Amino acid sequence: MYQFTYAEVVEDSPQEMRARERDALGRAVELLQRAHEAGVASPEANDALIYTRRLWSIFIDDLGSNGNELPEAVRAQLISIGIWIIKEIERLRTGAADSFSDLIEINVIIRDGLV
Repeated sequence: MYQFTYAEVVEDSPQEMRARERDALGRAVELLQRAHEAGVASPEANDALIYTRRLWSIFIDDLGSNGNELPEAVRAQLISIGIWIIKEIERLRTGAADSFSDLIEINVIIRDGLV
């Protein structure tokens, strides 16, 4: 039986984490696209907005933690994007906005950047 060394596990961890983040963002994009097709007042919209808000809340918490190893400037930019996403979600929920296009586009860009 092959045993991984600690260094090998740590080395693989960032790639695995990015893959999980990419998958989670992919799910958000999928839900947002369904919501876009179904309309702002649909159950699909509610599901998409709840999922995306929770996801970005988790991202913001992680980006703000001392253990996050991304450069500080990148972390700050991603936190700003996350705050914008949460505000846009609220605009959609309150009827101040009626299109998911911007949310979809930004989440696709972030997802595709996780290589």
